[in-house]
Amino acid sequence: MADGYRYPQQSAGNYYYQQHTRHQIIRNSTPPNNLLSAFATETPSPSRSPDSHSPAPNLYGMYNQGQQQGHHGRVNGAPSGRGMPLMYNFQQHQSSHQQHTQHHTNIQQDHTAHTTNGTALGHHTNYSSGILSNSTPSFTPNSLQNGHNGTTRGGQPQQITEHWSEQLKLHKQSEDANLAMVDHNAPNHFARTRAGENRGLATANSNADAASQQEENDEDRGRPYRQESVVKRQDWHNIDLSGQGLKVLAPPLFKYTFLNVLYIASNKITQLPAAIGALRHLKHLDASFNQLKELPRELGMCVYLRDLLVFNNQIHNLPNELGSLHQLKMLGIEGNPLDTNLKLAIMEQGTESVISQLREEAPTPMPPPPRKIVPLQDGLPPSNQESFKVFTYNILCDKACTQQLYGYTPSDALAWDWRREQVLKEIDEQDADIVCLQEVDSDTHYEFLSPRLSVRGYKGVFWPRPKAKTMPEKDAKFVDGCATFYKGSKFILLEKSLVDIANLAINRPDMKNQHDIFNRVMPRDNIAIVTFLENRVTGSRVIIGNAHLHWDPQYSDVKLIQMAILMDNINSLATKYATRPASTEKEKKAGLVDENGSPETKFESDFAPSIKYSSNTQIPLIVCGDLNSTSDSSVYELLAKGNIKPSHKELANHQYGNFTKSGIEHPFALRSAYSALDKGPDRVTFTNYVPGFQDVIDHIWYSTNTLELTALLGGVDAEYMKTVPGFPNHHFPSDHLSIMGEFVVKGRKEKKTHPEPDFGSSSSNRRRD
Repeated sequence: MADGYRYPQQSAGNYYYQQHTRHQIIRNSTPPNNLLSAFATETPSPSRSPDSHSPAPNLYGMYNQGQQQGHHGRVNGAPSGRGMPLMYNFQQHQSSHQQHTQHHTNIQQDHTAHTTNGTALGHHTNYSSGILSNSTPSFTPNSLQNGHNGTTRGGQPQQITEHWSEQLKLHKQSEDANLAMVDHNAPNHFARTRAGENRGLATANSNADAASQQEENDEDRGRPYRQESVVKRQDWHNIDLSGQGLKVLAPPLFKYTFLNVLYIASNKITQLPAAIGALRHLKHLDASFNQLKELPRELGMCVYLRDLLVFNNQIHNLPNELGSLHQLKMLGIEGNPLDTNLKLAIMEQGTESVISQLREEAPTPMPPPPRKIVPLQDGLPPSNQESFKVFTYNILCDKACTQQLYGYTPSDALAWDWRREQVLKEIDEQDADIVCLQEVDSDTHYEFLSPRLSVRGYKGVFWPRPKAKTMPEKDAKFVDGCATFYKGSKFILLEKSLVDIANLAINRPDMKNQHDIFNRVMPRDNIAIVTFLENRVTGSRVIIGNAHLHWDPQYSDVKLIQMAILMDNINSLATKYATRPASTEKEKKAGLVDENGSPETKFESDFAPSIKYSSNTQIPLIVCGDLNSTSDSSVYELLAKGNIKPSHKELANHQYGNFTKSGIEHPFALRSAYSALDKGPDRVTFTNYVPGFQDVIDHIWYSTNTLELTALLGGVDAEYMKTVPGFPNHHFPSDHLSIMGEFVVKGRKEKKTHPEPDFGSSSSNRRRD
């Protein structure tokens, strides 16, 4: 889980238009005095219709309740000219950073409400053209193919359900609004009705706002999932473009990705563009009383929608992609020539039931193109150079993968029996020499991964989180941890070590009486595994650190301390490893006794003697895993620079012993492998992808003095991602993305020794003369 955004934002008037140097300050209850001055006249308005006959002469106007009528010809609630996009509901967010709220569950919390996600459906054979397919099948609920019509059941009038009664109520309100805007020439009806709230005179919330508040009060899910709760500071989130006679929606509108509420009702719009999927924070969309014939599949990207009102259009069917809208409470469809069975399903079962059916009955989409390997060197490395591949992946343990968290995903794609096979398939495809996994529970390791990977020639090391020791066996087997696998034909395991971060922290002499250690670090039982491997053939050795740090962006200081303790531990272990004697022939044949696999007896080549290392920094080092830290975090800074000063903002307000007195440092020259792609077209933009958060928080770090990076596993096809609301799905079994790097072991530069010069006996004889 990456730390949230901490960038201060500008006021509404110049949020996207950086060319203006004058900044307006917008308070909670006061819109800008003159929005026109904040936008360049050459910049197209998001509400401007390309139609030359559009009745929208003034598209830059803004409804301002606090102004006197005159400058824009408007006054509080009074009729105004057509064509004014109204931005309202100004809110000043006090949070200085945004949380990313989905990646990993705080595994310390028990998921007592966990239910099974259904069984795997095996390999699907019917494909559509994408995650949100162009060839979208129409929805026809099987349960309603019974010949009942829309008004009677068994000859008796059909009873109106509670949810249909609410729909009819909203439809009547929409009719009244349309009457006011069209017949009475009073556009922007919805903003006008909120005028009192804009002035701070009313506290009533819209349906979307009320639902949002309820969501805030829900049980803490433990995984940073709901990015929409705290976003970049933005003083307005709603736009009312209703009743302006618009025929199309211009592209600039879809740059306002922060929008929560959008009213485009009572216009002449015939089509919602695919770009509507860019408004991923939308909670309320009202497109009633237009001329829409269909809803775009990209609407499925707007998974936070709670109200989707399309009353009185010309819609006949709904795309299956709307099944991703798992938070939708009201789908307003009255007044459309909707398929009879579909309308009956909404009338009888309600919105949530129909959305669920759309999701579960959707065909399996076509997979994306395979991820490519990005070479970083011209040609192949010389055959005499030793190389190896390191693969790391947070596989999303079964206990954390719930329908509540990932409701946009069909239940069969969430089923663990299905997902674990996809994880194994990905490991097979990448064929790495060293595989580091996070969120692996004991049951999965011993009953599935270990035996299945053993057949493929891997040996493994696994440790669960420490809390497993305090639980009954039936519960302990579902506690997750870290697992490191390596190809037994290439490496032998010399040593392995569990880094119990919290236990190491509280037992440091300098941490005694440090309350922050006990209150902030100790309750988080994150771990790392350190393995010391030796190449059977070349004799070179390598240290592999596989870590899973805490997820919560509110505890960025804790993540920094966790990494500091891990690097301190690796430093100590590397010092010990540097003095380890050479391996014997017997050790090279058998290796350390592991949890799986048996000693090999036949090898194709002879063994070279073990390489000796004079210091801890000479041993090749890899530190990888789910570090829950972005490139602007203190964890990243520590690994890249090798030190953090005591005055650093993550340390300044806490007490962590010598770390806050003297700073944090490590002796290794490390570089992030994927930073090599940052400035090129193959840049990987995320390793954690959910609706509210997309960023790189999984990393592979390597010692630059001993290893050279030669290739990386690339990202996911960009075209495919345009229609994916979030992971996991049928093609990606975790909310994380696997990453992999290939490395070459650099040749060692031995220190040259120069013998004392011998000038012979003649020189001394000459001195005597």
